[in-house]
Formats: sequence, structure tokens, C-alpha cells
Amino acid sequence: MTTDPGGSIDSGEFRTAMGRFASGITIMSTLQDGVAHAMTANAFTSVSLDPPLVMVCVDHGVRMHDAVLECGYWAISVLADSHGEIAERFAKSGRDLYRQFDGIATETGPKTGCTLIEGALSWLECRTWATYPGGDHTIVVGEVLSLGTGPAGDASALIYYSGGYRALKGS
Repeated sequence: MTTDPGGSIDSGEFRTAMGRFASGITIMSTLQDGVAHAMTANAFTSVSLDPPLVMVCVDHGVRMHDAVLECGYWAISVLADSHGEIAERFAKSGRDLYRQFDGIATETGPKTGCTLIEGALSWLECRTWATYPGGDHTIVVGEVLSLGTGPAGDASALIYYSGGYRALKGS
């Protein structure tokens, strides 16, 4: 006998349950017609070592969605705990596109020209390898073209847990 395990899930309960999973915080950036676009992303992970692939999920309703799909190149900056204000800024919709990086120390990615956050724990530049539908998001898989790491030492990672940003101390 086959049973249907399906059912409806309350979106608030789903958000609460997923909030119990700690995730790293990144800034994803791309270029569209020479203009830098960026967003905070915590749905980011490695996929493969050979070839080196990573993935990030992008909401259909944000301007970053069309920009990254059109450009085909993007970058990820893995944020340190000192970058909480940056994470907050890029998590909000409706920012002035042309002033969104004002006051933030950035670098230009050597391969893609995408914006990187100075002082990031690490960074990666990617070329879109594949995209997949994922409900109200697009799953964007990228081939890593270049990468780097920030200074080791006392740096702590910025994570998101239980509805807020927190520091994860290194060893």
C-alpha cells in the first residue's frame, strides 16, 4: 500500500524550523550593464571539488535575480563578524542601486570584475555553470574561476542563527 506523505507546511513554521540551522553569511555580487548589483545570501554552499562548483539560491523577486542570470558571472564574499552592517544593508530591498556600496571598502575581482568586500574571510569568482528552478528561487551553480582568503588569526565568521546575526569564533 502506498501512502501520500505530502501535506501543507505553514511558511512561518518552516521559517522557524530553518532558523535553527546556522548558516554562513555572504555577499553575492554581479554586474549588469556595468552596474554592480549585490545581495546578502546565506543559501550558499560548495557542490563539487572536481570541477570546483558552488551554489547560491536567488529569490525571483529581487533585482539581483535577473542581473546574475543575464551576466553569467558573479562573486561571493564570505563575511567576517565585523561585517554585520554590510549584511544588513544588502539584505534590504529598495537600496539605491548606484550608491549601495558607498562607505564600504571593496575590491574588484581579478577575473570577473565583480565587487568583492575588503576584509572578507574568503572570496570566490564564478561563472554560471547551471541553473535550476527551486520554488520561488533559482538555484545558481557556479564554476569557481578564482578565489582567495583573508588573513587568518582571530577573525570570526558572521553566521545567521535563530533570526539574527552572530559571531562564530575560529579555533
